[in-house]
Amino acid sequence: MAEKEVKQDKSKDKNDSIFGGNASSSKTPKFNVYWVYIVIIGAIILLNFYYGGQGPKETNWQEVKTQMLANGDVEKLRVVKNKGKVEVFLKQSSLSKYAEKLGKGASSVPKTGPHFFFTIGSLENFEKQFEEIQTKYPEEIKIKYEEETSFSDLFGWLFFPLLLIGVWIFIFRRMSKGGAGGPGNIFNVGKSKAQLFDKETNTKTDFKDVAGLEEAKVEVMEIVDFLKNSKKYTDLGGKIPKGALLVGPPGTGKTLLAKAVAGEANVPFFSMSGSDFVEMFVGVGASRVRDLFKQAKEKAPCIIFIDEIDAIGRARGKNANFGGNDERENTLNQLLTEMDGFGSNQGVIILAATNRADILDRALLRAGRFDRQIHVELPDSKERLEIFKVHLRPLKLEEGLDITFLAKQTPGFSGADIANVCNESALIAARKNKVTVEKQDFLDAIDRIIGGLEKKNKIISLDEKKTIAYHEAGHATVSWLLEHANPLLKVSIIPRGRSLGAAWYLPEERQITTTEQLFDEMCSALGGRASEEVTFNRISTGALNDLEKVSKQAYAMIAYFGMGKTTGNVSFYDSSGQSEFSFGKPYSEKTAESIDKEVKELIDKAYNHAKAVLTENKEGLTKLAELLLEREVIFSEDLVTIFGPRKSISREEEFEKEILQAQKEQNGKAEELETK
Repeated sequence: MAEKEVKQDKSKDKNDSIFGGNASSSKTPKFNVYWVYIVIIGAIILLNFYYGGQGPKETNWQEVKTQMLANGDVEKLRVVKNKGKVEVFLKQSSLSKYAEKLGKGASSVPKTGPHFFFTIGSLENFEKQFEEIQTKYPEEIKIKYEEETSFSDLFGWLFFPLLLIGVWIFIFRRMSKGGAGGPGNIFNVGKSKAQLFDKETNTKTDFKDVAGLEEAKVEVMEIVDFLKNSKKYTDLGGKIPKGALLVGPPGTGKTLLAKAVAGEANVPFFSMSGSDFVEMFVGVGASRVRDLFKQAKEKAPCIIFIDEIDAIGRARGKNANFGGNDERENTLNQLLTEMDGFGSNQGVIILAATNRADILDRALLRAGRFDRQIHVELPDSKERLEIFKVHLRPLKLEEGLDITFLAKQTPGFSGADIANVCNESALIAARKNKVTVEKQDFLDAIDRIIGGLEKKNKIISLDEKKTIAYHEAGHATVSWLLEHANPLLKVSIIPRGRSLGAAWYLPEERQITTTEQLFDEMCSALGGRASEEVTFNRISTGALNDLEKVSKQAYAMIAYFGMGKTTGNVSFYDSSGQSEFSFGKPYSEKTAESIDKEVKELIDKAYNHAKAVLTENKEGLTKLAELLLEREVIFSEDLVTIFGPRKSISREEEFEKEILQAQKEQNGKAEELETK
C-alpha cells in the first residue's frame, strides 16, 4: 500500500512539473524566447527616446549669421552633406548666453557640441554666403564637410527586412510545432506518421484482454516468437514470415489483436493507418512508405502494423474514380517494393488489417509479402462467453448472473457488439437507479441494440395498431409452425427505431444452409404480408423490409448458390472483387430473364405456402394477434399455449428451459409495470 502511494506521489509530481503546478516550478518559470523579443524591442524604444530627447537644437541660418557669427560665439561648423544640414559648435565661454534657447536640456547637451543645427537648401548657395560672411569677420571660422549615418537611419533601413524575416521564422516555427498548419513541418511532410511502441512505452493491452480468437492468437504469438527467438527457426533453415494479413468483418477484434501484439512484444512496434499515407501533395505517400521502412530497418527486429490497408492497397486500375488514383497507386507500388523488392528487410514483419480483402491488389497478397492470411471471424457461442467475461469485469453484477445464457442469447454478435451490450446494460441499470446490473438489463440492452429504442409515445391509430399486430402475429405463426424456420423468442408491437413492430428469433449457428432452411426462412419473412391479406384482404407498406430481405435471398439462391432449376449448378458470385466496377453482367440477357423468372416463382411459392399455413391456422393466428393487442409483447410460451410445442430442430433442452424462464421473468415484470 505504501509502495502504491509513493508511486502516486511521483506521478503527481511528474504531472505538476509538466503543467507547472508545484511550488518549485512556480518560483522558477520556464524560459520563453518571447521575453528576449520584448527586451530587445523595449531597449530600442528606450534608446530612441533617450537619444531623441538629447542633441542639438534646431535654429536657422539667419539667426546664426546675425547673432552667433556676429558675436564671435561660433567655434566651428560641420556640414553634413547627405542630410542637407549644418551643425553649429559654440565656444564653451559662450554657452551661458544661449542657455535659454537650449532650454531644459541645456545641461544634457555635451559641452563640445554640436549645440545647434539648421537646414540648407543648396550647398553651393550656402558656400557662397559663408565666403561673404567670412570676409566680414577677421576671426577665421573652421568648416568641415562630412557624411553621416545615424542609428535611426540604419534602423529604418533594416526594420522592414528584419520584420519580414521574423514573421517568416515565426510562421515556420509554428508549422514545425503543429500549429494552424497541421502536424509536422512542411519540410517533413514526406516523413512517416507512425506511432512507435517499444519497451519504454506503456501499452496496457495484452493477450489477456483478447477473448476468443484462439487460432488467430496462436498465429500472431508465433510471429512475436519469431522475432524473440529467431535462431530456433533459422537453425533449421526456415525463414521468418515477412507479413501477416488480419481479415474479418468489422468489430471482430483485428485492431485489438494488433494492440495486444504491441503490449506483448519486446520489440519496437510501428502503428499507423492506411489513410496516413494519403496526402494532398504528389509523391508524399510513397515518401512516407520509404521513411517508415527506413525507421523500421534501423530498429530491426520490429513489427509494422498498417490498419485499414485497403485505403492504399486497392487493386490497381479497378478504382471507380477514373484517372484520380495515380497517387494511391504510386504509394502501393512503393509499398510492394519495400515489402519484397531488391532491398533487404530482414527482421521487419508487417501486420495489416482489413475487412475488404476481396478488393486488395493480388500482388500485395502473394507469398513473400503477406505469407499468411489470418481470418478473424464472428465469435461462436464459446468465444462469446469468453468475450462477455472480459467486458463484464468492470461491471457490478447481480449475484448468480448466468453469463452462459447471455452468450447464447447473442448469436451473430461481434466482439464490438458484445462490448456495446455490456455498456448499454450498465447505462440502463443506472437509469433505473439500480445498485447492480441484472439479467433483465442485459435483455433490454440486446433488444435496444437489435431493434432500437422503444417509442411508446408514437401516435398510432387503432386500425394501424391492429394491422401491425396481425402482421407480427403472421411472422410468429409461420416461423413457429415451419420446421426449418428460426425459433421465435419474443414479438412486440411497440415501435422501435424506424420499425413499428419487431420479432426476435434465435437463429441456429450453422456453417452451411440447405434449400429447405432457406425456403422456410423466406416463408417466415413473408408471413407478415400474407397475414394481412388473409385477415383483411388487403396489403400495406409495412412489409418493405421483409420484401427486400426475401428478394436478396432469392437472388442469392438462384444466381450465387446454384439452387435454380433452369440455371442449374452455376454461380455468378465473384469472391475476388475483380468485377466490382465493371459495367457488364457476367451472364447474357437470356440468362438474366431466366434468373428473374425463377426468383419470382420462388418468392410466389414461398408466399403461397405462408398463406396456406396461416389459412389452416387462422384461429390460432387471431388468438395470437388479439393477445398481442392486449399485452403488446408476447413470448414463445404464449405460442406453445396456442399452437402447442413446435417441431424443434436439434437444440439443447437446457437452453430452451433457460430462455423460457427468462421470458417468464420478463413477462412478469412487464405486467407489473403495466399495473403500476
